Amino acid sequence: MAKKTIMLVCAAGMSTSLLVSKMQKAAAEDHEDVTIFATAASDAQSKIESEHPDILMLGPQVNYLISSFKERETIPVEVINMQDYGMMNGRKVLEQALKDMT
Repeated sequence: MAKKTIMLVCAAGMSTSLLVSKMQKAAAEDHEDVTIFATAASDAQSKIESEHPDILMLGPQVNYLISSFKERETIPVEVINMQDYGMMNGRKVLEQALKDMT
């Protein structure tokens, strides 16, 4: 199976960096071949064009952007569950992303 790329988007790109590392740890434990990175909402479009992610996961604080991304993108665009985000539950967010990509 080809390597998948998961892109997380938040207001400034800072709060999701901890979530990215927790997701990477869960992916390593599960032997999932994924690339996971976070970016600020203001940089999201250029990152989509340069990184070609397989899914876009929006932080709850930028969920208002979902319709504009869904209009422009052909990849799945999802909002991260607020509780999983608040608890920084990297495993749950990873599982959500992998499920939404199938």
